[in-house]
Amino acid sequence: MLDLDPSRAPVAPRAAATVLALRPGAAGLEIYCIVRHAKSGFMGGLVAFPGGKVDPSDHDARFDAAPLHPRALDLGDTPEPVRALAVAACREALEEAALVPTIRALDTAGALSLRAALAGATFADALAAAGLTLDLSALAPFGRWITPAAEPRRFDAAFFLLASPEGQRGQHDAHETTDGFWRTPADVLARWRAGELQIAPPTARALELLLPCATLDDARALAARQSLLPVCPELVAEAGGFLALPGDPAHSVRERRVDGPTRFVLRDGRFESSDP
Repeated sequence: MLDLDPSRAPVAPRAAATVLALRPGAAGLEIYCIVRHAKSGFMGGLVAFPGGKVDPSDHDARFDAAPLHPRALDLGDTPEPVRALAVAACREALEEAALVPTIRALDTAGALSLRAALAGATFADALAAAGLTLDLSALAPFGRWITPAAEPRRFDAAFFLLASPEGQRGQHDAHETTDGFWRTPADVLARWRAGELQIAPPTARALELLLPCATLDDARALAARQSLLPVCPELVAEAGGFLALPGDPAHSVRERRVDGPTRFVLRDGRFESSDP
């Protein structure tokens, strides 16, 4: 779970990307979740969305021509690092979930074949060999979270919304992850509150925000309303311990940067959304 130590000297966060892959389901909009391997160095055993840190190869110049979503540049000052974030989002979604947006339609078998090619090639090389081009414009920015300073490993993670590419059902990698599943946000939250699974605060808040969304268009409209300023929870030791979000009286940033309650309060071993 979280490894928070207020006496720890802060380390610089590393750039990362997370993908909220959505599809229509019989019970409503579904999101793809993975279960991280228990021995993972970060969030081991937790249920999360596909994602990970930016790799040097994500800056490959062959990605420069790929158009970005219109709001993507709100995640950074220049196109190059923002494009690398979007590429990392696609690569991680492919590696951990066999989901990847490409200009030419790719089914599950094609996605699995492309994922297998990554074992001996960079992402850019694997795409070129398959004659594929990423559709980075399909990634709608949804938010930006920075790991609390009290954590030993920190990431500055851009969250992207992705409508699951048609024909791709998703499949976890059985390496970095031990399971993968499609569920409605309400179902994932219910299982979390029942103690059946563990999720980190940013995951919980994304699921909470998605609860009212009945369609992909609803989710896209929700993404368009989200602030892309960084949300870095701050650990507050008083009152049993809680994480304060920007806009909370206990946070150093006074402006609100994400909808919903401004705190995650520790209850029964998990941080739950709460207002002061």
